[in-house]
Amino acid sequence: MKDHEHPLFVRVEKWRRRAGRVRDDVVVAAHGGGGKAMRDLIDDLVVRELGEAVQVDEDQARFEVSKLAQDGDRLAFTTDGYVVSPILFPGGDIGRLAVNGTVNDLAVSGAKPHYLSCGLILEEGLPIAELRRVMKSMAEACAEAGVSIVTGDTKVVPRGAADKIFITTAGVGIIPAGIEVGAQRIRSDDVILINGYLGDHGAAILAARGELRLETDIPSDCAPLNGLVEALLAEVDVHAMRDVTRGGLAACLNELALSSEVGMVVEERALPVRREVAGFCEILGLDPVHLANEGKLVVAVPAAQAERALEVMRAHRYGEQAAIVARCRAEPPGVVTLNTGFGSERILDMLVGEQLPRIC
Repeated sequence: MKDHEHPLFVRVEKWRRRAGRVRDDVVVAAHGGGGKAMRDLIDDLVVRELGEAVQVDEDQARFEVSKLAQDGDRLAFTTDGYVVSPILFPGGDIGRLAVNGTVNDLAVSGAKPHYLSCGLILEEGLPIAELRRVMKSMAEACAEAGVSIVTGDTKVVPRGAADKIFITTAGVGIIPAGIEVGAQRIRSDDVILINGYLGDHGAAILAARGELRLETDIPSDCAPLNGLVEALLAEVDVHAMRDVTRGGLAACLNELALSSEVGMVVEERALPVRREVAGFCEILGLDPVHLANEGKLVVAVPAAQAERALEVMRAHRYGEQAAIVARCRAEPPGVVTLNTGFGSERILDMLVGEQLPRIC
């Protein structure tokens, strides 16, 4: 009898080829112990659910430099952690948020996102059904953005040492030749545009927590913006971009103004705010310019190209409500002000603290 025909050999081969399946209802300590339970978790909830989005065969990702260089000769690299509460919310979940947040950080540098890593911190007791939903959501987000998860890690911590699930992602993208995007390129006669409604994510998360007994159908704006960015870069001389996340529009514009040493005037009446979000903010004493977003970016372009940029943004599914919201000026440098529309102008500063904790 040949070795490969031995019954024991055949049984072992069949066992090796069989993908593991989780039979527990919740995450347990053994799922992080490095043994068969952990292998089953990775096979069933990571590899199986991520499907084509995942390309993990070893403990590290390996790239062919020549293939990467086909898109450009500069790498963009970013990393971020996600601790949003609740992990499931209208319009998305922590998995979709992690993929899109990393994709957008790369996109606003002018890079084409390619590869992501994914680190999972799981709390004992996390329902397997919720983890499966998060993994499926990550797969869908990767497919939409055109990226792959190429390396990752999973850890399980005791009850109370985390809150269900934390995710850390890092991303690699390639910046095409000729693309130069950054705050240092902003000029005093530039115009600032945003691709849609402000504050949807912040309002959705706060409502989803159920602490205020508010009933609202506002979904998060969580979305990948690399397609929109590519369309803009193909048509317009984009000077700078920044995704509008924690701290909202106010924080984003202040960061750009300080980095460029250019002043900015925001037109309050031009700000695109969903009626439901405006009412939500009025009830709670919040301001949409400080609310978090997860599918918005601001773009600085020369004034002569502002209308064309607006057309390009409105032609994209994630830019239909795009608007010109601010204009740059030389003085005072690094200061953002808000024109209230009643003949007054006030400084629009960053918040000192965090308006809403664990928003992303």
